[in-house]
This record gives sequence, structure tokens and C-alpha cells, in this order.
Amino acid sequence: MRSPYDVILKPVISERSMADAENKKYTFKVATDANKTEVKYALEEIFSVQIDKVNIMNYRGKLKRMGRNVGRTSAVKKAIVTLAKGSKEIEFFQSL
Repeated sequence: MRSPYDVILKPVISERSMADAENKKYTFKVATDANKTEVKYALEEIFSVQIDKVNIMNYRGKLKRMGRNVGRTSAVKKAIVTLAKGSKEIEFFQSL
């Protein structure tokens, strides 16, 4: 079994994610092979909160060119997590 820190890579800090944080929705970048249950258990263990819902989005890498060389950016998976009503908030997002 993987460590929770292998599943959750980093939080996503953007205008939209900060606006969603007011409604107890937090956005994280997660491992590309992680599923919803792994994300839920990892966040519950790391931040000791209760999670109500997990939504996951896959982003394929974009094609990029530098002259005649063609490459691809890395693929990313994002998870938007909704906390339960009685759960405490994640302190990391409150300090921003």
C-alpha cells in the first residue's frame, strides 16, 4: 500500500480554488494512477478531516513545439474534495 504522501502531490493554488475553499471545496494535484477512494483515505489521514465527496479530472499532456522539435507536457490528475458539514477546515488553505 502506498503512503498518503505518494497519492497527494500538492495543493492547487488559483483564484478559482481559493473561491471554492470558502465552500469547503479544496483542489489537489494527485498521482495519475490514484483513484477516488485512495484520495479520500489519504486526505483523511494527512489532514484528519471527514470527506463527503471526491471529484477527479484527468488532463492529458499538451503538444508543445520548440522549432522543429515536438514534445508533450506531462499528464496531470486533479482532485476536488468536498468536506463533510461537521468537519473542520484544512488549515493550509486558511493561512493563504
